[in-house]
Amino acid sequence: MSDTIDRSADISQPLDRLGPDERLKYDSDYLRGRIDEGLLDRITGGVRFEENKLMKFHGIYQQDDRDIRDERRRQKLEPAITFMVRVRLPGGVCTPAQWLKIDDLARAHGGETIRLTARQTFQFHWVVKEEIRPTIQGLHEVLLDTIAACGDDARGVMSTANPADSVRHAEVAALAKTLSDHVIPRTGAYHEIWYGKERVATSEEEEPFYGRTYLPRKFKIGFVIPPSNDIDLYTQDLGFIAIGGPGGIEGFNVAIGGGMGRSDQDPATYARLADVVGYIPKDRLIAAADAVMGVQRDYGNRAERSRARFKYTVDDKGLDFVKAEIERRMGTPFEPVRPFALDSNGDAIGWRETESGCFNLTLYVESGRVANRPDRPLMDGLRALAKVHKGAFRLTPNQNLIVADIAPEDRPAIEAILAAHHIEEGGGASALRRNAIACVALPTCPLAMAEAERYLPELATKIETILAQNGLTDEPITMRISGCPNGCSRPYVAEIALTGRAPGKYNLWLGGGFHGERLNRVVLDNAGEAAILDTLEQTLGNYARERAPGEHFGDFLHRSGFFAGEEAR
Repeated sequence: MSDTIDRSADISQPLDRLGPDERLKYDSDYLRGRIDEGLLDRITGGVRFEENKLMKFHGIYQQDDRDIRDERRRQKLEPAITFMVRVRLPGGVCTPAQWLKIDDLARAHGGETIRLTARQTFQFHWVVKEEIRPTIQGLHEVLLDTIAACGDDARGVMSTANPADSVRHAEVAALAKTLSDHVIPRTGAYHEIWYGKERVATSEEEEPFYGRTYLPRKFKIGFVIPPSNDIDLYTQDLGFIAIGGPGGIEGFNVAIGGGMGRSDQDPATYARLADVVGYIPKDRLIAAADAVMGVQRDYGNRAERSRARFKYTVDDKGLDFVKAEIERRMGTPFEPVRPFALDSNGDAIGWRETESGCFNLTLYVESGRVANRPDRPLMDGLRALAKVHKGAFRLTPNQNLIVADIAPEDRPAIEAILAAHHIEEGGGASALRRNAIACVALPTCPLAMAEAERYLPELATKIETILAQNGLTDEPITMRISGCPNGCSRPYVAEIALTGRAPGKYNLWLGGGFHGERLNRVVLDNAGEAAILDTLEQTLGNYARERAPGEHFGDFLHRSGFFAGEEAR
């Protein structure tokens, strides 16, 4: 074994300076580890710590039902272990056939529910160990996989879901898929473990880009089509802002260094907005992505995992240095940033005609949870719809669903299915709920310290009362809830955000930009619901009385001096 890890670039790092996660990856035989053995072990419903870490690169997280964890401990039983399986779905686009397979697998292995995520993909929860392979093999039947849906690699690539026209969307969605296919790991481990393929001996390097230790941490990429910022571009490690011309997309402004994750116990961690560093022609897209990811691969912090995200590499090395290094690797400098404007980040719920004469229908899905409820059998309704739909489905970054490319003559059939299943376009949701996102949190997420998805309906009802008392019922306000500070619901750019600290306790953050262009600030630490609602009652009351015409809540808080003398945290 070599004393250093050579990634065919400028930087080599001694093994004895690597953190334990880095050494685990290095010794994993390109993500194989002992996953096969763990899947065969029937003594436990789970896998070893090391295999759990490696399975994340395969899109799989080990979890357990935390609602019954204490009771099972008292009974001296192993936790009720299940797995979350996340699909790789570039740009959130899937076919009706793929939707039907997702539905089949969710009913068979995923607790009869589908979760639409804030990164435009599907998650199956409640999958037991013996059913992971059948789930992944079922996805393979419709050309879907879970490669790099988690892990220290380039995660699923996002793309604006609902732009003003369909031609640009189709072009950017295709580029998102091309880039996703390019940046995923090349290891044969996935096909061997999940599809039963034989390992083939070869003299070629198994991971020519990633090497044996992959990236220092997860790396998130997204495309945005102005004026929509539905992907929250500035929260991405690498963002591409589409610049159009008479012939379609001409190129992209490039944004680097965004990220949400932080730790309440570590002041050296923080949320960061991406910097727009320049413009590239469309034909330089792959080269730019390789260059940016290469800088993070070679300069990212591999000794201190909490400081391993690309945003810290940008800050530690300096934006000028990182930009110059990207340009050196691309072989050409960035061009000046092209003009652009991002002035919306929500979803247009309901029917909308596209430039092609077809229709898109955006359905509100609370917290992205597709399930059957007595008053709204959404899962059954979408299955019936997928059986007749001839277009595509698009998952939005706001956890909603677009039934896209509906021909005018097919609209009555779609409307009849929705009516038969009591599915309203907006689900009866208020303006607040339509602009709210919650992560899964309890009971399945092992990192959650407080409720999020299950708490959102209750909290929204109480805030809606405050809004109604102040004449703000129809005022759009972005709200996000995360069960921990990691930020899966992108809370730190919301006008109102809660991040979990303990059961029933949250940090309250206020003042983010409505279009995702500004970070918010913490105003309450480790607070209960009463204190949170009291603060919102005061600030929303002031907003109702003193706001300027068209002024958003977050903008008002800054203009009114609410944060005067405070430091952003």
